Amino acid sequence: MRVIITAGGTGGHIYPALAILDKIKEMEPDSEFIYIGTHNRMEKDIVPNRGIRYIPLEIYGLSTSLKLMGRNIKNIGLISRATKKCMQIMREFKPDAVIGVGGYVTYPVIKAAHKCGIKTFVHEQNGIPGKANIALHRSVTQYWLSFKSSLEYFKNYPAIVLGNPCSEAAIKAKKISKTNYGLTKNKKAVLIFSGSLGSTAMNQSILDYLKMLDNANYEVLYITGKSSYEAFMENKLPKCVHVVPYIDNLCGLMKDMDVIVSRAGASSMAEITALGIPCILIPSPYVANNHQYYNALAIVENDAGVMIQQRELTPDLLKTKIEEILNDDKLAKKYSDNLKAMCEEKPATEIYKNIKEQKNK
Repeated sequence: MRVIITAGGTGGHIYPALAILDKIKEMEPDSEFIYIGTHNRMEKDIVPNRGIRYIPLEIYGLSTSLKLMGRNIKNIGLISRATKKCMQIMREFKPDAVIGVGGYVTYPVIKAAHKCGIKTFVHEQNGIPGKANIALHRSVTQYWLSFKSSLEYFKNYPAIVLGNPCSEAAIKAKKISKTNYGLTKNKKAVLIFSGSLGSTAMNQSILDYLKMLDNANYEVLYITGKSSYEAFMENKLPKCVHVVPYIDNLCGLMKDMDVIVSRAGASSMAEITALGIPCILIPSPYVANNHQYYNALAIVENDAGVMIQQRELTPDLLKTKIEEILNDDKLAKKYSDNLKAMCEEKPATEIYKNIKEQKNK
């Protein structure tokens, strides 16, 4: 199979895209891929490092800020140019399918594929769909959704709920021992992270919480994000606290953790749900349509975890919620069981099957 895939901006878009490519490669080893992304975001480094052919586009997200109106005007021209470039790529590569997995870079790629008469697919990871995904509805052969609650936004469009492909990848991931990061094998462990880019807004509350753990009978591993690591390490922390800037195979490490504290990004949610690790979610208020809040709300409504909104986050509240789960095995098991019950079965496999079905129509 020949496939063009596009996704950009954050790990929440990039890693589901890579999970889809991995599944296609598993099912059809002779498949060929092109990944189209931005020229200046994290996918430009992640994707080529995996040996996947990468083509960058110069394109920016549209903004409602008056200060950026000039850039918006320039961007309209860049979108048109990117669409023409993508059409040339389609004609030369002749893909069987073109897949968009989120981020503004997907817009010209899917538009170009549709103009070339190629089957197009868009995966929506979040409970509240992105603007680009909705705007593409005339150009999309099939939408794949992660949440049943998203169906209300796609009533008039071809959409099916298949889940997030990262969940299947998480289940298959090889377990990584927490001892690799200095933690003790026989103590319970808490993993705290705030997404692929880190979170300056969360760091102070997390730091104040960590300083309270001198007498804790459990350990904490905190992933600060690369941009925050050096400043964070200037602080003196208890011996039970371990800090790293970044971990690549995070879902493998999750398998050796008792509680996870994180943002509510779509990929992290998919991995946590699939693995059934009790979680405390702190949704970012700075994302489009407040979609992380609705991602976390789905967990809470299924009695599968805890949500703390950032405006409510305090070191004392965080400590209380973490220790409630660590000290109550029945509560932890309930959260774990309910998380696993939410997970769609083998999303990446179902996505592959859907591509084949649509290809043959």
